[in-house]
Amino acid sequence: MTDVTSSSFRFPAVQRKKVTAAFDGGRITSDGGVLLLAQAEREMDICRQLATCIADRRDPSRVVHKLDDILRARVLAIACGYEDADDLDALRDDPGFRLALGKLPGSGAGLASQPTMSRWENAPTTRELARMMAAMVDIYCASYPSPPEAVTLDIDDTCDVVHGYQQLSFWNGHHGERCFLPIHVYDTATGRPVAMLLRTGKTPSGAEAAGHIRRLVRQIQRHWPTTHITIRGDGHYGRPEVMNFCEAQGIDYVFGLPTNAVLRADPQIVKIADACTVKRAEEQHVVLRNYAQTRYGAKSWKCQRRVVARIEASTLGMDIRYVVTSLEQGSAEHIYDTLYCARGQAENLIKLHKAQLASDRTSCRSANANQMRLILHTAAFWLMWRIQQVIPKAAPLANAEFATLRLRLLKVAARVIETASRIRVAFASACPDATLFRIIAAALRPAPT
Repeated sequence: MTDVTSSSFRFPAVQRKKVTAAFDGGRITSDGGVLLLAQAEREMDICRQLATCIADRRDPSRVVHKLDDILRARVLAIACGYEDADDLDALRDDPGFRLALGKLPGSGAGLASQPTMSRWENAPTTRELARMMAAMVDIYCASYPSPPEAVTLDIDDTCDVVHGYQQLSFWNGHHGERCFLPIHVYDTATGRPVAMLLRTGKTPSGAEAAGHIRRLVRQIQRHWPTTHITIRGDGHYGRPEVMNFCEAQGIDYVFGLPTNAVLRADPQIVKIADACTVKRAEEQHVVLRNYAQTRYGAKSWKCQRRVVARIEASTLGMDIRYVVTSLEQGSAEHIYDTLYCARGQAENLIKLHKAQLASDRTSCRSANANQMRLILHTAAFWLMWRIQQVIPKAAPLANAEFATLRLRLLKVAARVIETASRIRVAFASACPDATLFRIIAAALRPAPT
């Protein structure tokens, strides 16, 4: 490895001068922004809370890496774009990561290696994982300075294609893949992750969905007993068991509702749909939209419920979408366009989780290990979210995605200089986001004690 990093190679000459290069610059990190992530992690105290959920049966006298440091290194690496535990073998002596974990850049043991990371990914039992998932909900609640009056939680599942015959993998005919269908829950209005649950690759039943929502709501209500909760989801979650639970607990809901013959024949909806079609044709609109509402009760429901229909007539024909809700206030248009369609932002958050933090790298054989990975990637999501929150609203990166934040703020080269009395981190003088970097560092700096 030493020969590879120190041996030089050439680039084209510049003004008749040879250009040679080698990976021999010394204590230089290409992830200087990991120090910002480390400040965010210390503020939120995520890894320590997760570590307390796992039994550490190692001999204390022989422990080199504390469990929370092992988890911290993995989470910081994920946020910086190193989604595989293998990357830790190369990063264990990176001066930026060493500083982020409170280690001196030039002395002492490096970060935990890949085998250590993998052992701890496979170590937690099912009961310990349940405690870690509860801890993640606690972290969500603690992220608010005071209990909010109301929150809307978006619940959705997403296709996670498997890399082999792992536990819980299942063939899904809709996606045409053997996959998991993990459930993601977000506080979409603020971009906060709430819970991520690995599950088999088939649509959740009503009883299963109700069970997950019940446990989540109870955990939140321990912290916020007076906060009003609204659950929002697509047709997978508009099941009678879920609606019955929500109504019994005083929780509002807005769920998609699959079409059927009874809804298509409803007089109120048919009347408005026909009028919309005629008006579109007479006025030569390409698309014309209208809304209707009715009371509907399926055979499996215990009562009739409010159903809102979005009716869209176009040159291609008629398209009607339905939503069932417990909300009695608000027009049909408000329920569909303002409340229900806002859940589309949750799908963007899932994309951040899967595509930009690579949480679909659930390639372990054990279902418990894959659930552990989901938790670690959610912890990385929290760190990126925290960085995002302290960026001034007028800054160009205020609404940037995680991949852009990583490229502009985390992938910043820095030379680490250690002397007898201090450590100096020298960033590139030409860094285009130097001012914003300073602002974020100041905002995340812990208060003096």
